[in-house]
Amino acid sequence: MALREFVSLIHKSTKRDYLARVTQRDKAEVADLALKWDYDYWDGSRETGYGGYKYDGRWRKVADAMIAAYGLKPGMRILDVGSGKGFILHDFREALPGVDVAGVDISTYGIAHTMASVKPFCQVGSATSLPWPDQHFDLVISINTLHNLYIHELWRAFREIERVGKGAKYICVEAYRNEREKVNLMYWQLTCRAFHTPQEWRFVFDETGYKGDHEFIYFE
Repeated sequence: MALREFVSLIHKSTKRDYLARVTQRDKAEVADLALKWDYDYWDGSRETGYGGYKYDGRWRKVADAMIAAYGLKPGMRILDVGSGKGFILHDFREALPGVDVAGVDISTYGIAHTMASVKPFCQVGSATSLPWPDQHFDLVISINTLHNLYIHELWRAFREIERVGKGAKYICVEAYRNEREKVNLMYWQLTCRAFHTPQEWRFVFDETGYKGDHEFIYFE
């Protein structure tokens, strides 16, 4: 298990007004909308989610870094747990022609609006019950998804990722190292259910048998 910095390549490029997130509109109301994983979350206002989640190529540098780090080759299989609209899967296919990709996401809206280039390979489903056989994928990734699960779901999701992956695994989750980062996280998040420090996340890894790589993103 290693700490990898892939999402950090782009995480700090986004400007965030933490106070506005809790003062412009009732936070509980917008969180309820976000948790439907529908239009409001993906393509509604910034108050209820991404504020329009459109492909802009930013994930290509993350895909390139993963290809280099994990020695990916054409014909290998990649699974994205929490694939959203399929942006990074699209970039994997562009960067490495011949690679096989698959995606799963709880959001029917996200899958319906997945990029045409990878939509045939993506499906609605849960991280807690992945519909693939044991040791099927050469790389399993999950970016900014698993912290949205309750603890009993989180345990199952990590075990499922271990089960379907035969090679490298990488997850990225939100975390906090101090009170300021905890407050910022609580102000900014709309869907997070697992609020953990890095030490607590590593405890989860150990308890669930997760042996892959990880990354934490912070709201500084």
